[in-house]
Amino acid sequence: MNHVDKTNVSQAEINKFGALANRWWDPQGPQRALHELNPARLGYVRDRSFLRGARVLDVGCGAGILSEALAREGAEVIALDLAPELIDIAQLHLLESGLKVDYRLSAVEALAEEMLASFDAITCMEMLEHVPDPASILRACASLLKPGGKLFVSTLNRTPVAFAVAIVGAEYVAGLLPKGTHDYKSFIKPSELSAWLREAGLQLDDVSGLAYDPIRGKAWLNRRTEINYLACAVKV
Repeated sequence: MNHVDKTNVSQAEINKFGALANRWWDPQGPQRALHELNPARLGYVRDRSFLRGARVLDVGCGAGILSEALAREGAEVIALDLAPELIDIAQLHLLESGLKVDYRLSAVEALAEEMLASFDAITCMEMLEHVPDPASILRACASLLKPGGKLFVSTLNRTPVAFAVAIVGAEYVAGLLPKGTHDYKSFIKPSELSAWLREAGLQLDDVSGLAYDPIRGKAWLNRRTEINYLACAVKV
């Protein structure tokens, strides 16, 4: 079922990521960093949520790198994105992986109208900084979670060092990401995320830094949140 809510969408962002669809699954392509960050993100979720048999929603799934990893852990996964090209590639990749993921071209706000309190866990990785109203996404996620369910978010902190590393370094110097991937003004401070989570009825449980070494192709958790960070919140 396809539900596209145009009220909380940046069409430019959708077009930008949709243009990368054909090489999304290339581990040496434009989305190489996503492939290398994925094990750390999956580990963060797996360490804080029992995935086997769990009903999990992946919001802003792209072409399904995390979605498939969650399914491989035994979760029943529904995954959403608003770029048709990415959903097409995600569905095609299932033929190669043999996994089962229910991909939908849908806004999370639209899904919240039909699947209240349906999910044990929700992931929303590197997506909040690409929408006009991140708080709306979090409210929808909160309504979709079962009581006690957990929301997992990753995003970028709005600090000078994040600008230097994630934009200048990654996009313009090293070429790890396509130029224009990120807009510094849309980066989110942990304090802002925490306030939005509280307003949505979610209780912040953890904030961890996410470090990345592009030379070794490795990512790991640490305590430094000034660039990338992960957060876990619980529906109370």
